[in-house]
Amino acid sequence: MLTTTLCAALSAGGLGIAMMTAYRRRFLAATRIAAVSLLPVGLAMAGLVTLGRKVGTATAHWGADLVFKPTVWLGFGVLAVAALLYGVTRLISARLPEGGAPAAVRGGAEAPAIAATRPAATPARRSRGSDSALSEFADVEEILKRRGI
Repeated sequence: MLTTTLCAALSAGGLGIAMMTAYRRRFLAATRIAAVSLLPVGLAMAGLVTLGRKVGTATAHWGADLVFKPTVWLGFGVLAVAALLYGVTRLISARLPEGGAPAAVRGGAEAPAIAATRPAATPARRSRGSDSALSEFADVEEILKRRGI
C-alpha cells in the first residue's frame, strides 16, 4: 500500500512538472519528463517494486498476480507507453538540427531569408495610423499590389 502511494505521488509530481514544461512551449522536453514520470506508477502496478515483502514470497505472489490480475497487465502497458514516448522523443530530437529547434526559430540561416520576404515597415506607414477601416484596407491592397496579386 505504501509503495503504491509513494509511486503514485512521484508520478503525479512528475506529470505536474511535465505540464509546466509544456506550458513554456517545450513540448519535447515535456514529453520526456512525462515518459520518465510514468515509470514509478508502471513499476508499482506491475508489481516490480515492493516494500516490506520478503523476496521468496514476493516472487511466488508476483507469478500468480501476473496471470490473474489485470492491474499487472496495465502496469506493463504503462511501462510500454513510457518507453514509446521516450523513444519517439529521441527519434524526433535526432531529426532536429543541433540546437533542438528549427533554424527559423533559433535565428539561423533561414531566418534572414524569411525576414527579407516581409515588407519593411516605414515610419510614414506607422504615423498614418488606422483612423478608419478604409485605411486598413488600403494597406492590405497596397501589399497585394506589390506582390502581384
